[in-house]
Amino acid sequence: MLFFTIGYGGRQPQQFLHLLRSHGVKTVVDVRLRPDRASMGVYSQAKSPEKGIQGLLRQGEIDYLSLIELGNLFRDNERWRERYRLLLERVGDLLTERLISVAPPFCLLCAEQQVSDCHRLMIAEYLVQHGWEGEHIE
Repeated sequence: MLFFTIGYGGRQPQQFLHLLRSHGVKTVVDVRLRPDRASMGVYSQAKSPEKGIQGLLRQGEIDYLSLIELGNLFRDNERWRERYRLLLERVGDLLTERLISVAPPFCLLCAEQQVSDCHRLMIAEYLVQHGWEGEHIE
C-alpha cells in the first residue's frame, strides 16, 4: 500500500494541488487536530464542500478525508515527539485502522511543510513499520 505525506505551509494553493496530482494522489487524509481553524484560509476544512480545502481538492478531482484521531494532541508540549510516538506504540492500530479503507495512493496532510517538523513523520514511520510504502512530498 502506497501513501505520501505533504505539508501545505508556505505553498500556494495551485502549487500544492499540482504536487498532489503529479504524484497520483486520490485522497488527501487530513491528520490535523483542528482542520476547521479559519486562520488556515483555503487550507481550512469548510462547512461547505465547495469551499476551503475540500473545494481546492475538488478542482484536482482529489477526495478529502479528515481523521482528527491522528491529530497531534501533544503539539503544545515540548516533548510532543516522544509523547506522540508513545501514543502510536500503544494504540497505533486503532488510530490508523480507517486508513485501510482509503484507496491508495493517499496523502497524509498537515500544516508543516518540512516533515521533520511534523507529527505526520511518526504516522508515516508507523505505517512503514507495518508494511506500507511511504514517500514525503517536500
